[in-house]
Formats: sequence, C-alpha cells, structure tokens
Amino acid sequence: MVHDQTRRHFLGRCGIGLGSLALNHLLQQDGFGAMAPGSLKIDPAKPMSPRAAPQAATAKNVIFLFMAGGPSQFELFSDKPRLREFSGQAPPASLMAGKRFAFLKGNETLLGSNRKFAQYGQSGMTLSELLPHHQKIVDDVCWLRGVSTDVFNHGPAKLFMNTGFQVPGRPSLGAWLTYGLGSESQDLPGFVVLQSGPRGPRGGNSLWSSGFLPTSYQGVPFRSSGDPILNLRSPQGMSPGRERKLYDTVAALNRSRLDEVGDPEIMTRINAYEMAARMQTSAPELMDLSKESASTLDLYGVKAGQPSFATNCLLARRLVERGTRFVQLYHTDWDHHGDQKNNLSDALEQRCDEVDQAAAALVMDLKQRGMLKDTLVIWGGEFGRTPMGEVRQTVGRDHHIEGFTMWMAGGGVKPGCLHGETDELGFGVTQDRVHVHDLNATILHLLGFDHERLTYRFQGRDFRLTDVHGEVVKGILG
Repeated sequence: MVHDQTRRHFLGRCGIGLGSLALNHLLQQDGFGAMAPGSLKIDPAKPMSPRAAPQAATAKNVIFLFMAGGPSQFELFSDKPRLREFSGQAPPASLMAGKRFAFLKGNETLLGSNRKFAQYGQSGMTLSELLPHHQKIVDDVCWLRGVSTDVFNHGPAKLFMNTGFQVPGRPSLGAWLTYGLGSESQDLPGFVVLQSGPRGPRGGNSLWSSGFLPTSYQGVPFRSSGDPILNLRSPQGMSPGRERKLYDTVAALNRSRLDEVGDPEIMTRINAYEMAARMQTSAPELMDLSKESASTLDLYGVKAGQPSFATNCLLARRLVERGTRFVQLYHTDWDHHGDQKNNLSDALEQRCDEVDQAAAALVMDLKQRGMLKDTLVIWGGEFGRTPMGEVRQTVGRDHHIEGFTMWMAGGGVKPGCLHGETDELGFGVTQDRVHVHDLNATILHLLGFDHERLTYRFQGRDFRLTDVHGEVVKGILG
C-alpha cells in the first residue's frame, strides 16, 4: 500500500533524514560527529585486525601488574638509613613546604622501616626481605626508583596512571594500544583484565574503559573461577546449529540498522556477538591449566582450583601466547595506613606473599620461552607512601606522589638498570624523575608509536594518552 508522503516526512525520513545528514556533516567538520576520525584509518568491520606500528618496535604485547592501593617503597625497595636514624622526629620544614597529603594532620613524625635490606645481582638493586623471589629477577628488570604522579587519592590516581587523566572518560592505556595495533588473537579479546584480592580496584571499569574510542577497544574482565565470562555458555537445550541461526539473525538485524543510521557502535555490537561465539571454545581452553606442567605450576605457585594472583599471572602468559595485545592484572589491598587489616606488618607481608613469587615467575617463564623480548611487563601502583608515619590502630603510611618505585622488564627495556634516585629521607626525586606521562610515552615508544602522534579526534580536538606532556625515558631503553 502506498501512503501519501508530506514534504516534512520526506525530509525527515528519506536517506536517513536529509536534516540529519546535513547536521552530521557540520558536526564532522567541527570534530563532534559520531564517526570522527583519528589519526588511523581502520575498517570498522575489523577493528581488532592486527596492524603494523608506524615505527620500529621492540615490544608487541604488554602485561601490567597493577598493585592497587600504593605499595610502600620504604618497606620494599628503598632502604633509607638516615630515615631510620631520625625516626620519631619531626620532618624538616623545608621538605614539607608545598606538599599535600591525603590524611596527615601535620603532627606526624618520620618513620624508618624495620625491614632488613640487602643488595642483589650485578645491578646491586636494594630489596627487602619481603620480596625474596624478586632477587631472582633483579638483573632482568629495569628499576624505576624516581616515579612521580600528580594525584594523591586512590580513584583519581588510578585513573591518572591508567588513562593519563584523573577523571573518568578518557581511554585507558590498553584501549590506546589495541586502537593502534589491533590484536593478533581472533578468538580472544585484544585487551583482557584479570582481578585478584578482596575487592575490585577503586575507579572500577573506568580504569579499562575505551573512553571516547570505539568500545571495541575497551578491556574485557575475565573471572578467575567458573565461566571466565558470564552468559558465554550456551543455554541448555540450544544446539550449535540453532545458536548459529540466532547469531545470523541478530547480525542481519544489526546490519540493517547500521545501514539505516550509520552508528559505528552497531558494528561493535556485531563484532562482540561474533567474538562471543568464538570464545565459547577459546575461553574454556584458555582457563584449563591441566596441560601446564607441574614444574610451571610450582614456579608460579598456582594451586589447582584456587583463584589467585598467581593463577592470573599464568593466565596472562597464556593470553599473550594466544595473541592478546594487553593484559592488565589488578591486585588490591596495598593501602597500608595503619588500620587493623591494612598495616605495615602482617597485612603487608600477606600482600607480598601473594604477589612476589608469581610476578618473578612470570618474568622467568617468559624469558625461558623466548617471549620476554617481545613482551613488556610492568609492576607498580598508583603512588607510593610517605616518609612519615600515620597513626591509626597501628602505624602506617599515607599516600605519597613523589619518589616511588616501579619496575619494567622485557620488550626492549634495559635489564639490570637502576634509574632514578630520591633524597636521603625519601621525600622527593633527586635524579632521573619519571612522571606518569613519561612512563606512558615510553611504553608507546617501545610498541612503535610516537606518543604525540597517536591521537583521536573528539569534540573538536586531537586527544592523546599523554595529553600535552610526556617525554620518552631514553635512559632505560635497551
């Protein structure tokens, strides 16, 4: 049946709406359109197809071991004899000038660590008794001992470390890398998130968000027990053939809608359905550790059937083996202020026991398999801890944004390198400061990108991971 059409109906509906087309064209010119281009030309039907980096790269994958809460450098990596000497005394006013802290009231005193330290390896890196397994990798790792950030509260600081900005809405590092490089895995996500500890990290899924990038590039959280992703298993009574027909029908409806409105997120939805279908086989195979040797399980400290940071480290290696581009591990509860369950004694010891062996094992395992040269491993939290004690139920330390320690291994980083120094009390960096933006610029450089040129146009300007900051830390390049 043919209906009479008014001119208003024709202009509003024909060809997706001529008014809509005109408006979209104007918005595209100003950078506000939904399809606003970045610096890369990517087939929206194949957003995760592998792409060559624009310049020489020494790494092709990243595993980021994120210690959520802020590990204390003074109990783990930074031996300060002078801090012990003046422990209990008021900090020098000159060192406190201009400093901001999250919880300190101003009457706190200096706190020397009671942990035993020694130097290890040819590099002579100082480690405490809490990290005995790290002694085995001391010369395979580059130690960044002068890291600094801008933000001293957990949620914003985690966002800053993960996205380069302290409020939600920006793409995470993993999203930028999969946007730039795609993924070599066709059966698993290019960006996977694994979590351990008593709760999720503050900041939640904003930490692995794709921000204003297409949502194909956001991180995919895997559960560490049971089905890795909920609702992935086929419903009871659903045959493979019937399920395939369902996928094809939904895809046809989505493509019809895509042709009508041109929204790129519809293509993301289509791709997600197809990936889910493939993952019904690949995800269970990934999580099945029965084919790993007993020696490998013992190396990591994996206990069968028990989710843990150790299990996640082994899964990270398996993901990288299968082509996943970026794996982010979050291990929580490093926030040792001095509460009963978050202190510098038994609580810190427990956190170290949970991560020390597995983190070292990951580096050793990648190395013996010939994978460390292509895989960049990063260890660290959102900030460090203060030289002053914080008195609560016990004595702890507050958040500190200057002079904390992170480490990097593989992927073209110089092994056994000690980069950065702090003053004798650990208040600030005296040599080779590495800001978060510098760290991110260096990570992108190792993967073949100029951090100033990997951009995406959004709301009228070109955004990048490092905003308008950041320099490559050339002193740590191998």
